[in-house]
Amino acid sequence: MNRVGYFLRRPALLLSLLFILLVVMSALFAPWLTPFDPDEQFVEGLSLEGAPLSPNSTYWLGTDLLGRDLFSRLIYGARTSLLIGVVANGTAVLIGVLVGLSAGYLQGRIGGLLMRFTDLMMAFPALLLAIALAAIFQPSVWIVSLVIAMVNWVQIARVTYAETSALSARDFIAVERTLGAGTLRILGVHLIPHLAPTVLVWATLGISTTVLLEATLSFLGVGVQPPALLQIVGGDKLIIPFC
Repeated sequence: MNRVGYFLRRPALLLSLLFILLVVMSALFAPWLTPFDPDEQFVEGLSLEGAPLSPNSTYWLGTDLLGRDLFSRLIYGARTSLLIGVVANGTAVLIGVLVGLSAGYLQGRIGGLLMRFTDLMMAFPALLLAIALAAIFQPSVWIVSLVIAMVNWVQIARVTYAETSALSARDFIAVERTLGAGTLRILGVHLIPHLAPTVLVWATLGISTTVLLEATLSFLGVGVQPPALLQIVGGDKLIIPFC
């Protein structure tokens, strides 16, 4: 009951949670919610002049330049973007935690090398690196997820390293070592549980960043093929080169 009251006293939080649940549930049940195939082109989806249709009773959000239903493509696009957000961000968090935890606990030369490599990756423009990696491989959901993970792990590695270094210097860790506790016990019982709240916050915030980066790569032509959520929301762009 207290938890229900907590949400009721914060309408903005409640509305945000409901919106996120709506997007997630729509993505999960896309095949049953969409009236048309997202890639099917309809002759009746264009006007007599060949222009896209505005929203109507048949096409709820209208159609695109090829006569495809935008509502169906939007729902399936959310599915693709959320999948990339979860997979890419989860992989980035895993890599970042492993690097930061290892560097912060081991310290010395190994820890220094790991963090210097992290600093090097952080100094390199993330978007430029993502474009270069995505251009090398054939674009797909899994390749794009891996590319995004390879450029997004550095922040969580830095945060994890700072937290681990501070915890490793605490007295309770020194007592555990004096009592003969092994590395696995110290990591599993003491360090990782203390790191979990910070990692969880960064993992949650990273999903939105991941989706934005995926949309940027798709717009530049090196990401996943449409439908993708923000690519559809952005509409059709006409780029005219000026000399």
